[in-house]
Amino acid sequence: MTQKQRYNLKEAYGILVDAIRAMPKLKKEAAAGVLDQAFKERIMLAVTEVNGCAMCSYAHTQMALEAGLSSEEISGLLTGVMHHVPEDEAAAILFAQHYADSRGKPSPKAQAIIYQTYGKVKADAIMHAIHVIMAGNVYGIAFGSLKGRITHKGIDSRSSLGYEITLLLSLILYLPVGLVHALLTRKAS
Repeated sequence: MTQKQRYNLKEAYGILVDAIRAMPKLKKEAAAGVLDQAFKERIMLAVTEVNGCAMCSYAHTQMALEAGLSSEEISGLLTGVMHHVPEDEAAAILFAQHYADSRGKPSPKAQAIIYQTYGKVKADAIMHAIHVIMAGNVYGIAFGSLKGRITHKGIDSRSSLGYEITLLLSLILYLPVGLVHALLTRKAS
């Protein structure tokens, strides 16, 4: 797989707004048991593999282990191999990869298949998990690269100091504006 390009400021803002909308819904869905923790972590790892966020990979590896995923399954998900993914979750994991690969613009047909396969409630939860990890990846890549640059422990080749600082500083503006935007444009899901 070729290395994904970094996300521009417009993409980062849209992804952040989607995540802000999704976070409270995902929390309620988790409490209601719509997606179990292992399924959610599979989604998180699948998106993270496509986006190549080292920070999210590290954090979600720990969460996946705590959710009961095996080392082999985690390693597979982080390399795009799905041998250990439960059959009934495979469509969602493949869709999550497609969502990330399409930079948050999945094909309408692929999205419709997820809703047909899982039903509205579970498909919404899958979408919410994807939205949350996409934002984590976008900002995690920049933060991880800046941290690596400062500590001399490696820099994402897609990044530059200017990009890292710009994207991270954009959060100062994007977060409050995104919160208002998300509230004003709430979707029924």
